[in-house]
Amino acid sequence: MDDLRGTAGTRVTAGAAAVAVVAAGLGVRALAGGAVAKYAGDGLYTVLLYALVVAVAPRVRPVRAGLVAAALSWAVELFQLTGVPDGLGRRSTLARLVLGSTFNPPDLLWYLVGAALAALLHTALLRTPLLRGAGRPAPSGSGRPRA
Repeated sequence: MDDLRGTAGTRVTAGAAAVAVVAAGLGVRALAGGAVAKYAGDGLYTVLLYALVVAVAPRVRPVRAGLVAAALSWAVELFQLTGVPDGLGRRSTLARLVLGSTFNPPDLLWYLVGAALAALLHTALLRTPLLRGAGRPAPSGSGRPRA
């Protein structure tokens, strides 16, 4: 059986996390408004990208996954400066959801918050004995058996 660092189990977990993040995003939009919904959505957008990064590269380390997710979020946000996402979003709801429409500098901060929180949760899960695999000891520093 794969542990959380394996591939199949990690992909399933990341896929489930992606579905949960989308549900959380829809829930925030339904229950909150204004800045709370906006910035929670920004953070969750990056958490979703984080989950997708882990699904594609299941052995990725949390810090690297966070950096990739944040970089992708920033790239999309900066792409909004061109006006292309706004034009696409006027024709497609999916494009508007994925690319947004207008550049907003505070979004860049909230993307970092989402990436950091996802990396912290991922790190905590990797350290959870139950998720490392039944009967498997925690990794030791030297890799040699103790005498």
